[in-house]
Amino acid sequence: MAGRPGYLTLPIFSVLAAIGYVYYTTVLVAVPRWLGLSTAAGVANAAAFTALAAACLATYAVAVRSDPGRVPPGFAPDVEDAGSTVHEIKRKGGDLRYCQKCCHYKPPRAHHCRVCKRCVLKMDHHCIWINNCVGHENYKIFLVFVLYAVVACFYAMILIIGSVLHSVPKDEQSGSDSSRTSIIICAVILSPLALALAVLLGWHIYLILQNKTTIEYHEGVRAMWLAEKGGDLYHHPYDLGVYENLISVLGPNIFCWLCPVLNTVGNGLRYRTSYDIPISTPPL
Repeated sequence: MAGRPGYLTLPIFSVLAAIGYVYYTTVLVAVPRWLGLSTAAGVANAAAFTALAAACLATYAVAVRSDPGRVPPGFAPDVEDAGSTVHEIKRKGGDLRYCQKCCHYKPPRAHHCRVCKRCVLKMDHHCIWINNCVGHENYKIFLVFVLYAVVACFYAMILIIGSVLHSVPKDEQSGSDSSRTSIIICAVILSPLALALAVLLGWHIYLILQNKTTIEYHEGVRAMWLAEKGGDLYHHPYDLGVYENLISVLGPNIFCWLCPVLNTVGNGLRYRTSYDIPISTPPL
């Protein structure tokens, strides 16, 4: 049973245990077997992996604890606002989207999470591994965590493979059974984990380049099918071009894109669309 957002659950303990075990096996088993902790190469790799593991833990903690974005009490869309060129409506009836459970209107791209029992701004999905929703406020930190985790997994695999290929002297063979067991277990954990995280990272990079959430992707598939059925073309309204899409998620400062900091753009209640008139365009 899922706990309240921000609380420790079994999946969170599983992630922390996996990080701890991979770190122990990589730094205290694989590196000493291959490079040795008394060499410059061994110390450098141990320090680099330690820093990477610390970054994973820090970003994971922020993703678990950060609020994905709440809808302000009494929110109501301003249909007469000329600056809001897109208003999301229900498929049936054409009314503005209203959450019957939260008793308020839904801002653009917001959805109700059945696990968190509230509406989340620009909701992407509810992730059991962080016991939290991924939304407007914490999407970037979630993405950075997955990126760090992918790099850490492949880095650990390289060090583990190197330790396996490294020939251990015969007089040390008797004391290396436990280290071999640790390496085998770690390899069994890392292989599917690295693949799954790499696929997840690739998926979200694809979404970011089109300025979509996971929910919007699935909604877009249906919208595209309906548009083609009616002889029209479907265009995702929030797709502003690759660079603008990256800025909208990662922030305006390109040097902070991969930094574990929360620098969301906007308040999550209104988003630029491809129908907006550019500021640089002179009035007619």
